[in-house]
Amino acid sequence: MKRAVFPGSFDPITNGHVDIILRGLTLFDELILAIGVNANKKYMFSLDERKAFLQNTFQNEPKIKIETYQGLTVDYCKKKNADFILRGLRNPADFEFEKAIAHTNRKLEKIETVFLLTSSGKSYISSSIVRDVIRNNGDYTQLVPDSVRVKK
Repeated sequence: MKRAVFPGSFDPITNGHVDIILRGLTLFDELILAIGVNANKKYMFSLDERKAFLQNTFQNEPKIKIETYQGLTVDYCKKKNADFILRGLRNPADFEFEKAIAHTNRKLEKIETVFLLTSSGKSYISSSIVRDVIRNNGDYTQLVPDSVRVKK
């Protein structure tokens, strides 16, 4: 079984994430959406909210599992018997950042990172941009799946 982990904070999940996840499903038998928990990071959405966003978005997709984890992603992958990490790339800056992490992960645990380029119509979307739009009462609904709705 080809199992991959797609790690992220998903604060919140965006249409860019959805693009990578749906395309990743064609490559792997199982895809674990792993919500990383970092006690030093301040999130806009609670862990329960972020998990619910993912569960509601992919409720009809049996190849997707949604879990949370702490610590190194490679340790989590080893625990889950996942041989691959899936990552999306929006731009050259993403590539340089992700390349360094991928090399480190491969050195630590011999795990392969698979990069997919975000579709051109979604490459400008990031969780930080979505959070900024939400904070400033803008229309964020075109940037995220329907499961992400903020109560005002």
